[in-house]
Amino acid sequence: MLWPKAVQERVKTGTDRELVHSYPYRSACPSTVWTELVESARTELFLAGYTNYFFWTQVPHFADTIRRRAEAGCRVRFLVGDPDGEVTRQREAIEDVALSVSTRIRITLEYVDRLGSLDGIEVRVSTPLDATNHVSLSVFRFDDEALVTPHLARLVGHDSPLLHLRRHGTGGMFDRFAEHGEELWERAAPRIPATRT
Repeated sequence: MLWPKAVQERVKTGTDRELVHSYPYRSACPSTVWTELVESARTELFLAGYTNYFFWTQVPHFADTIRRRAEAGCRVRFLVGDPDGEVTRQREAIEDVALSVSTRIRITLEYVDRLGSLDGIEVRVSTPLDATNHVSLSVFRFDDEALVTPHLARLVGHDSPLLHLRRHGTGGMFDRFAEHGEELWERAAPRIPATRT
């Protein structure tokens, strides 16, 4: 037999090949994985977490890295929740933590504003109708790899599970989650950067 049963049970086939790794907690994913994915993105860096706050604290030199990525022609997109939205207020009551959801979103927006006007960096805010779908599932895309966090009930993002996916064809898990992010992006409102005085 070319493929004994024991080998078949251990070799990923079909869409299962797209699952690189799973983590019971987002915080269990090593920061080196996030850093390598951000630094290696060449065409697409799409950060569709509700706050995206942790990038600024977890990825070393994150602002410089995304600036370099954008200058090299990589499309960099941030999709965040509305800091003043109803879903944000509801989520803050659920999480009940000192660093509130709206504060984490505002920190991300402030850091993006500090980058200045760079071609290739876009920011949008999810619509009120999409906010519940956005807050419950974060999709972070780096070319043909993605880190996905389905948020569990009352847990903050770092306590929810995480899937590391790598695209291996059409219609797999990677595409399903990427399409979710794109759908939210298409309906989201472009954000006009704050002006500095």
